[in-house]
Amino acid sequence: MTRSMTAFARAEGRFDWGTLTWELKSVNHRYLEVYPKLADGYRDLEQVVRETVRKRLNRGKVELQLKIQSNVESNSAIEVDETRAQEVINALSKVNDLLPKSGSISPATILNWPGVQVLPEVDRKTILADATKVLNDAITELTETRAREGAELKQFIKTRLDNVSDIVAQVREKMPEILNRQRTNLQEKLDELTSELDHQRIEQEIVILAQKADVDEEVDRLAAHVTEVNRVLDQKGPIGRRLDFLMQEMNREANTLSSKSIVTETTQCAVELKVLIEQMREQIQNIE
Repeated sequence: MTRSMTAFARAEGRFDWGTLTWELKSVNHRYLEVYPKLADGYRDLEQVVRETVRKRLNRGKVELQLKIQSNVESNSAIEVDETRAQEVINALSKVNDLLPKSGSISPATILNWPGVQVLPEVDRKTILADATKVLNDAITELTETRAREGAELKQFIKTRLDNVSDIVAQVREKMPEILNRQRTNLQEKLDELTSELDHQRIEQEIVILAQKADVDEEVDRLAAHVTEVNRVLDQKGPIGRRLDFLMQEMNREANTLSSKSIVTETTQCAVELKVLIEQMREQIQNIE
């Protein structure tokens, strides 16, 4: 299946302990590169994240962001540690002394700042299991998005391949006429020679004509490459690198066809081929 490497996905999970959200962004890359951006206090999940992504994806630069909102504060009963409470009272007293008389920040506000109050932690195994489940949901959405875009890229490439086949057919059809025209031109050149014919020049002209006119091999290989690209597009698994290699080979044949061109018709065909191949190559850079 043809899959794009460019996609975005978001998955959210709500649990008794709170809510977690994964956001995934994938762009094209030669290999698979995973860049997790985890919430504070949850960086120990990084290895699990990398392994989970590697099991599901093959290529691309994948950035992952995890956001966690805990319900512990609102759902947990308040337990008072009198010793700790006295320490807080002493701290608040010092804070009051530091605040200017016109200060608008209350000690209660400072007390509620992150890290001032210590809340009970949710079981880490529970969070790990829930985070992994939601991550797999996000990866599923990402792969589905990549598959949808890949289907569009596949159609784009197949349309260009049809155009390449049409141009190859045009070259095949025009070649007999082109060769006859070239033979006529050569004959006219020979007629202009003096009665004492330069046999060496004649041989040179014939060799040059034969070399330039022989494009059967190039059009045959172009046709074979078109067939192979169509076959690869229908394969399962990563196909991007194989397609990129085939585009290089097709471009090589188009360049050779251009260099052997002896009339404007084949020159124009070679130019159109190179344009189509470059259009396909640019899109193939995004295929997994």
